Amino acid sequence: MDVNLRQVRAFVTVAQTGSFTRAAALLNLSQPALTVQIRRLEETLEARLIDRDSRNVGLTRLGRDLLPGFRRVLDDLDAVVRDTRERAAGRTGIVRVATLPSFAASLLPDVIAGFRAAHPRVAFQVRDVIAQRVLDLVRDEAVDLGIVGGAVADQAVEVLHATWDALHVVHPVGHPIGAVPRVTVEILSAYPLVLMDGATSVRAIVDAAFLAAGRRPNAACEATYMMTAVGMVRAGLGLTILPGSAREIQAEPGLRSRPIADPGFARPVSLIKKAGRTLPVVSAQFSGVLRGAMPPGAGTQPP
Repeated sequence: MDVNLRQVRAFVTVAQTGSFTRAAALLNLSQPALTVQIRRLEETLEARLIDRDSRNVGLTRLGRDLLPGFRRVLDDLDAVVRDTRERAAGRTGIVRVATLPSFAASLLPDVIAGFRAAHPRVAFQVRDVIAQRVLDLVRDEAVDLGIVGGAVADQAVEVLHATWDALHVVHPVGHPIGAVPRVTVEILSAYPLVLMDGATSVRAIVDAAFLAAGRRPNAACEATYMMTAVGMVRAGLGLTILPGSAREIQAEPGLRSRPIADPGFARPVSLIKKAGRTLPVVSAQFSGVLRGAMPPGAGTQPP
């Protein structure tokens, strides 16, 4: 026979009150039922824990030695139960998000700030990484939610919301491209470009758009981070193509950006989670708020 929590709680309550009568009342048990719990605990442990006569109740030496450990067991269990109830009610917890750097620096901070104003006991873990890494983290359940760029064709993840992020050309103030009526692939082909790393979702979109137009980008440099690409544009190494949502564009007063007049220069953006998995309550609540803050959902074609 195994020791169970009812027996442990019965023993601790008797030890704390020094009375079977008071302990039975606190536990909402009859005295005979309480006595049975204590007796079964002693039988399981093969040791007497409580000495009792008609007038006094006292712990044996072994009972006194075991009491602190049994108290810790109950305290730990009670703490787990309280924490679980708080998390199940959405009052506390940790939301884990992997996101594209452009959204980590633009949309996400404001949405998190608003959510935490209403849920001050909720914490966040944000991983700002390239698109493939977002997919890996969601697939491995290292995060609850992901904001990923590019087409999502992985059956291991579920798309909660899909939209588009138009790409812009970033150029210095006074650059000739700022004066043309429309920025096209043909015009972009005439200038050296600072391209994003080949593993990024932005680069995949740019390469596909140039290929569809039968053109090749004039690559001057490559950069992994958008701020690096912006710095290279500032230094005169070329133009760059970044998502319109990227705050890095506004970080340099000497630079400007323009949308590209080609539907191929639009990045699909999806909010995703692991397929077949139930989100923690706070993460599910946050995903609803995040969907409302992202641009409206879109079909299969860019706007």
